[in-house]
Amino acid sequence: MRQGQIAIILGLIVVFAGCSTPRTADEQELEASMKEHGNDTPVASLMTSFAPVQPVSGKAVVYHTVDGQDIRGWLARPDKANNDLPALIVIHEWWGLNDNIRRAAERLAGEGYVALAVDLHQGNTAETPKDAMKMGRALSNNKDVALANLKDAIAYLKSANGVSRIGVIGWCQGGRWSMLTALNNPAEIDATVVYYGRVPDDKTELEVLDMPVLGIFAGDDFIVPPKMAYRFAASMEDLKKDLEFYMYRAAAHAFANPSGLEYNPEAAADAWQRTTDFLARNLQQTAAQ
Repeated sequence: MRQGQIAIILGLIVVFAGCSTPRTADEQELEASMKEHGNDTPVASLMTSFAPVQPVSGKAVVYHTVDGQDIRGWLARPDKANNDLPALIVIHEWWGLNDNIRRAAERLAGEGYVALAVDLHQGNTAETPKDAMKMGRALSNNKDVALANLKDAIAYLKSANGVSRIGVIGWCQGGRWSMLTALNNPAEIDATVVYYGRVPDDKTELEVLDMPVLGIFAGDDFIVPPKMAYRFAASMEDLKKDLEFYMYRAAAHAFANPSGLEYNPEAAADAWQRTTDFLARNLQQTAAQ
């Protein structure tokens, strides 16, 4: 091969490399999720085997509409509840609003909340990681639709249930959207719980957070690596934000999920206790003062 031909080939390589489209953070997260969850299934984890600590009732409710389509969530509350309970928005994993998330909402309701499990996938659920990835991509490509969904969830809890204090909690993909709910509705959310969801470290973005935040992360996590979680924690500390941060070093991503095969009983039990304590301090005790 002559020198001129080599130069042409090298030039073409540079041109093609320059024309490639960088993957977005959303797409990188979805690809990492496929690697992490490629052999996973949305079976009920041990998280759903724990009964609520008091009797609760749940029902499907319409809390949002999009393009004329009713979006139904699952509303759970204690059977002997008064009218002054705080509320929780419960955000599903990438599998969608399935029965496992409904049971998780009921377990949370048993702690003394009106719990609304929302549906960001508009009635769709997944049985395979491939289908879950498709739904996750559609969600990422329609963020404004999802944010409107969550804003209507807040409005529904206030108007139809008369609540004055609202927290938000989610796992994996739901953990990311728990953070996005707080970032986009800082005046409406009084406590935020993120279970190993993607979190920002941009201080300008985080500056709006005025509510307490609980961040729960896994040390063996390919999707939300510890370095991302620690950067988030450092930024929150620099901003003097109210953050409780826990890293379960021996646990894998999704270790406390309602659905899936990665459940870690010891880590999940500790995280649940920290979650209920955090919510009680910041939603129930504050309201009682």
